[in-house]
This record gives sequence, structure tokens and C-alpha cells, in this order.
Amino acid sequence: MQETTRLAGLIQERLDDTISQHVSELEQLGPDPEPFLAEARAYLAGGKRMRAQFAVLGYQAVQPLSLDDAPEGELGAVLDAACALELFHAAALIHDDVIDRSDTRRGRPAAHRFFETLHQERSWRGNTSHFGVAAAILLGDLLQSWADELLQRACDSTPNRAAASAARAHFNRMRSEVAVGQYLDVVEEQRAEFAEKREQLERSTRVLVYKSAKYSVEAPLLIGGALAGATAAQEQALSEFGLPVGVAFQLRDDLLGVFGDAELTGKPAGDDLLEGKRTVLVTLARESLPATQRLIFDELLGDPSLDDEQLGMLQLTIRSSNAVTQVEQMISRNVERAEAALDFAPLDAGVRERLVQLAHKAARRIA
Repeated sequence: MQETTRLAGLIQERLDDTISQHVSELEQLGPDPEPFLAEARAYLAGGKRMRAQFAVLGYQAVQPLSLDDAPEGELGAVLDAACALELFHAAALIHDDVIDRSDTRRGRPAAHRFFETLHQERSWRGNTSHFGVAAAILLGDLLQSWADELLQRACDSTPNRAAASAARAHFNRMRSEVAVGQYLDVVEEQRAEFAEKREQLERSTRVLVYKSAKYSVEAPLLIGGALAGATAAQEQALSEFGLPVGVAFQLRDDLLGVFGDAELTGKPAGDDLLEGKRTVLVTLARESLPATQRLIFDELLGDPSLDDEQLGMLQLTIRSSNAVTQVEQMISRNVERAEAALDFAPLDAGVRERLVQLAHKAARRIA
């Protein structure tokens, strides 16, 4: 717990310093960018830092690293990589909210909604909604640019050039997979009909894996491990542990996206239903329905104009099916699979225990 708190402090301090440096460099652009850059800082304030934790543990699983050292040199490189992941995550959230037309994130207005309000308050000309979307896309792009700079700094300060190259390759692959996974998610929402159960489950699982699961756990572990000079066997162990943990994490997120807790997800309960997300949970639930009820379910799913009663009916339908139990079982099996992957893994024994602890926290979505 003490190390987690220490890491969170180091990450926040480094993020603050990074943003402050960029803001200082951009002062020559005048006062107009101030709310834009302030929103960047707001998106990087607080959070569980799960991806940063997995990146540091990935490094420590391969070679020792003390968080009590001065935040430079070896530790500085790892912190830069961890912060790069946090910046990338923030950018992904901003873009995701634009795509999903979400109103809130982490208990505050989504970035595009913030910029819509700014447009209204300043009585600017043009379309308020378009300005909000344009500014949010640009903010996400900016954070991705900063993420890339930090990751490159981490690689440049790593003496082992093969290790640096491997870390960069993992980061590059992660970015591509997330973008394509997000596109697959958009495509699923646009399809006129659900596919047959087996195919739909394959599609929903593919979206889950590439849009979220891999970049939430597996990629941070691999990036951290690579910077430490991980062998092929060590990378395989980190991957075999990380992917099922990421799947469990996203399956839990899908449950929360239907039934709440807004404090954990930062979005209102039922948002996934309003957006028409064809998650594993939704796929399993609709398969248990009689034909007529399934048609009604499909018609309501993804309708942003649903009132509270209709939304409650969809939630009750899912809860009354066996889908929630099935998803809970899938979460448990994935965590068990992850634990088993560490049994004989060529990783530090003490770090293996901490990886298991963090895996259980991720699967339950607790701090």
C-alpha cells in the first residue's frame, strides 16, 4: 500500500512537471490556449494509475527497482514510460467520449462538453457542438503527442538499446491495436442486426481485447518489462498473466457500464445501453430471451432517447437472465488463469505476489 501511494505521488508529480513545461513552452501563443491546456491538466489529475502500476511491476518483475531512489536515471526512465501510459489513457478516454457522445467522465463534464460550455459562455459564433468535438479531438491528439515524447525519453535514457527498442515496439503496437479495436467497436454498433451467438461473442470479445484489455494490463507490463531487459520467456510470462487480467478488468467494466457505480466508471449507470454497446454481457443476455422479447430488447438497445423506465427495463432484463452470473464466472476464470501463469514464471517471486494482488483489485475495480 505504501509503495502504491509513493508511486501515485511520483506519477502525479512527473505529470504535473511535464504539463507545466509544455505550458511554459506554449506561452508565446498568447492567452487563448489557456482553457485548452487547463483541461489537459484536469484530465491528468488523480486516478488509480493502474496502468502505471503494472508498468512499474513489469520492470520490477525482471530486475529490482526502488521507488525510494531519486526520480532520475533508471527510475526516471520507468516513471517516464508509466506517465506516457497515463497520458495515452487520458487521450483515449477523451476520444472515446467523443465517439460515444458521453456527457460525463470521472464525475465532471466530458472534454467535448466542457468545450461546448466554453463556446456558449464566450458567445462565439458557429456551431457549439462542432467546436466541442473539434477541441476535444485536438486535446486528445495533444496528449498522445506528449505521451509519445515521454516514451521516447524513457527509451533514450535506457542504456540497453535492445531493451529500449523492444519497449518502443510494444508501445507502437499498443497504439495501433487500440485504434483498430475502437473502430471495431464503432462498427459493431452500426450493424443492422446481431450475428449468430457464437460469431457475436467472438466479435464482442475481439473488441474487448483490442480496445481495452491489452492496453490496460498486458501492454504496460510488457513495456515495463522490456525496459528492464526482459527475456523472451519473461515477456511471455508477463503476457500470459496480463491478457486475462485485462479481460477480467474489461468484463467488470461492462457490468459497471450497465448497472453503475458512477464513482468507479465516471459515467452514469446504463450508459453502455444508451450507446448500444454489444458487449459480451449484452450478447449473453439477449440469447436467453424469447424471440419476441429479444426483438424489443434489440429495438431499445442503443436508443439515446430512452427514459428511466425503459432503461430500467433493459437493466432488469439483463439482471434476470443468467448473463451476469456467466460474466462473473468469466472474470473469476480469467483471474485464475492469470495466477496460474505466474506459478513457474521466471519473474521475481515477491513481485509475483504483488501482481496477483493488483490483478484482484483490477478485476473488482477497487483502489
